[in-house]
Amino acid sequence: MLHRGFFHSLRLNTTLNECGDSFQKVKHLHSASLPYSDGFPHFIPISVRKKKDDNTLEIPSIPNPFPELCCSPFASVLSASLLPKATSRKKQVIKVYSEDDTSRTLEVPSDITARDVCQLLILKNHYIDDHSWTLFEQLTHTGLGRAIEDHELVMEVQSNWVMEEENKLYFRKNYAKYEFFKNPLSFFPDRMISFPSETNAAVSHSGILQMFLSSSTYPEIHGYLHAKEQGKKSWKKLYFLLRRSGLYFSTKGTSKEPRHLQFFCEFSNSDMYMSLTGKKISGAPTNYGFCFKPNKSGGTRDLKQLCADDEQSRTCWMTAVRLLKYGMQLYQNYMQPYQGRSVCSPLNVTPMRSISENSLVAMDFSGNRSRVIENPTEALSVAVEEGLAWRRRGCLRLNSHGSPIAMSSMAIHRSQSWFHHKISREEAQRLILQHGLVDGVFLVRDSQSNPKTFVLSLSHGLKIKHFQIVPLEDDGKLFYTLDDGHTRFTDLIQLVEFYQLNKGVLPCKLKHYCARIAL
Repeated sequence: MLHRGFFHSLRLNTTLNECGDSFQKVKHLHSASLPYSDGFPHFIPISVRKKKDDNTLEIPSIPNPFPELCCSPFASVLSASLLPKATSRKKQVIKVYSEDDTSRTLEVPSDITARDVCQLLILKNHYIDDHSWTLFEQLTHTGLGRAIEDHELVMEVQSNWVMEEENKLYFRKNYAKYEFFKNPLSFFPDRMISFPSETNAAVSHSGILQMFLSSSTYPEIHGYLHAKEQGKKSWKKLYFLLRRSGLYFSTKGTSKEPRHLQFFCEFSNSDMYMSLTGKKISGAPTNYGFCFKPNKSGGTRDLKQLCADDEQSRTCWMTAVRLLKYGMQLYQNYMQPYQGRSVCSPLNVTPMRSISENSLVAMDFSGNRSRVIENPTEALSVAVEEGLAWRRRGCLRLNSHGSPIAMSSMAIHRSQSWFHHKISREEAQRLILQHGLVDGVFLVRDSQSNPKTFVLSLSHGLKIKHFQIVPLEDDGKLFYTLDDGHTRFTDLIQLVEFYQLNKGVLPCKLKHYCARIAL
């Protein structure tokens, strides 16, 4: 590979000694190879054809020696802020924790974003980037936490911390981070949202998002919330309205007249947090608390604490505030992983894995020609028979690191990432909530009430439901079932794999498992 300085000198000397009157042309080429403002030398492939008198030196185009490093539509790449520059930038040290309390210390630029920190950890730990990784801020003293937006500067977030408090940054998955862009109707129930008077026709899901992202119109979110009175321990239930100018509450029932509306808070100089401790610290009437904390807050006395009656209401309020505060920046964060894949119309983006749930069918390959099994009963019996045959061939499985393991059906599930040994119902709900209340987020755990059974904890409809997995013994063989023995499985792995493809008695298929990752 030619050094830039040699390449520069070669062209200049050849031009001065042999080309004479073409000095101006080569001067232009000389300036084109200088470094740009970002500090990188940008080489421009130059091909100068030989003249008949051979007075001009032919310089062939320089091929790219590393084409695999070029941006691919399907490659997860770091943003420009992580690339080295000629001008030195101030470095900072941050510490990031995982769910199992392991940590990793990183030396990063002072202007690094949350997305870039996630990309660094993904590359260092060889994780799969499914665009759901999130940097989470946890305020230990107040029991509050929030998912840091991808575009936020990590150093600015840490600059708001109080030195005496042991606040932490967590690296985890959050499947609900941009779920409202895919399914906004489930995030904004009709009873809590109203549109401008000029909107007469029914609003589609893309229309709802366009209104949220518009600079001129904004849907109004309204409903009852419990608000903690300033300087007191008591809570008061009030009727709140979220508008573009801020959050208000009515001093007279549900009246929306301006004379009855009192300003509660605005969002430009504050961040929104979710309560992680429920009623323990704040004494809230329900477990669905959230609050607004000023960036330069002096403590809990400056918090604007609120509490919803259910998870759907809290999710609606918090999602609407995010859209109001960040607007198009959120949409750009959501679109960034998909840029370059194809030409996508605004607010009409399909997920990266756009396989329809109804496109998976049962197939029979036992004969000379394959066929689709259309009878559900036959498909179920074939699945069970296939599972039994697989089980008889041995229990050789692969663990999370890809290494083979051999163990009995009584303990084979312990090596799976979705299994959590001896955690409580409350801990299971906390884990699922951290991963996002998206339909299909699940984990399997030991039952505390019955030591011989297991429990499948599943998120559906912004609620967490629990299903007991009961062991059955038939003809000296042990099986597991969710539906009183109608569908039987030889181990928990087979059970989970079945319900990942079939809904069965569950409200939805199993999609995303909760795992405790290690850094």
